[in-house]
Amino acid sequence: MKKILISLLLFSIYLFANAFTSVEDSAFGSSSQEEVSIEESQSSFVPKNLYLSYINHPKHIYKNQRFEIKIKALITRNNFDTIKTNFINDISMTPLNEDTQWEQDPDNPNTYTNTFYFKAYEENFKMPDIVVSLYDGTQLVETRVLTSMDITFSQIAKGDEKFTNVIAKDFTLVASKSKQYTNKEALTILDIEAFESNLEDFNIQNIEDQGFTLIEDEYPKQHIIYYVVIPIHKKEISFTYYNTTINKLQTVKVPVVFTEELVSTQTDLNPNNSSFEFYKKVFVGVLALLFLLLFIWKRRYYILVLFLITTIVFIVFAMPNKTVRLKTNSVIYILPTKNSTIFRKVSTEMIVEDMKKRNGFIKIMFKSGNENYIGWVKEEDVIKN
Repeated sequence: MKKILISLLLFSIYLFANAFTSVEDSAFGSSSQEEVSIEESQSSFVPKNLYLSYINHPKHIYKNQRFEIKIKALITRNNFDTIKTNFINDISMTPLNEDTQWEQDPDNPNTYTNTFYFKAYEENFKMPDIVVSLYDGTQLVETRVLTSMDITFSQIAKGDEKFTNVIAKDFTLVASKSKQYTNKEALTILDIEAFESNLEDFNIQNIEDQGFTLIEDEYPKQHIIYYVVIPIHKKEISFTYYNTTINKLQTVKVPVVFTEELVSTQTDLNPNNSSFEFYKKVFVGVLALLFLLLFIWKRRYYILVLFLITTIVFIVFAMPNKTVRLKTNSVIYILPTKNSTIFRKVSTEMIVEDMKKRNGFIKIMFKSGNENYIGWVKEEDVIKN
């Protein structure tokens, strides 16, 4: 019995000692783990020397509208020489000038700014997060992300057949010129300037033949020269654009007035189809026929010579214009002068009729659809065989 009691006492002491040791080890083990975690956190901590923020951005935009977002980078470190920008997580939205360079504030050397232009085509767009990275040579020094902001979207002028898709802070019709283009159509040239706009989307509805002859884009300033082909009896072209200064549609009216200079140069667009040319060909043909009849009757050789001469002249008059090829990117002008308005640019090589030459220009005629068109090109734009 005594041995049993001693055994139980020793067993109890053993259990108590093991329990105490376990608790002690556990307590010290937890403390050690916490110190390791703190040390790892401190070793991975990088001081923040790049701060990004928005300077301005719109709260609401319209379909096809160009808009700008200006951001600022405050950089408190010196060991960098390049700032790179990337755009991520966007939906149907990319900047139009993603490679634009950052500008340093002359009054605050630690501050840099950049302006990016965007354009929204669809309602389900999402603005990108902007990633700005600092590099020292090829080595990445620091990267920060400026998260995107929410911008609401809507479409304007739905169902308005006069709307040209243009949204602008300022829109100016600098000049317009009109001329007879075919026997049934007139050509009108529009010279337009705009500010903070999307002139590249300019389009007049319900006009089949229209297009750009010049686009100068130095945003926020834009300049275009645009041509439209309209029925010759039309007296006015009317269209609208959305003015963001007053937030409403504005109407622009363009009177179609044929200038005396333009009309006097082309009474009929194709000389071969004019009444004078027709009667001239008929006269020479009849004259040749008369000389032939006289030769058969009189049998005089000088009459035969006259017949041959008039026949050759008739053949020359009746021959179609020779054709030439225009170089790619050739420009077609309204008149054969240096200051003439451009109304079309040839995107690929094109075969046209050579009608006549004047002052280093060639008058050409070319077919598009069922109509013939007339213009002038520089001799240097014609491919020589």
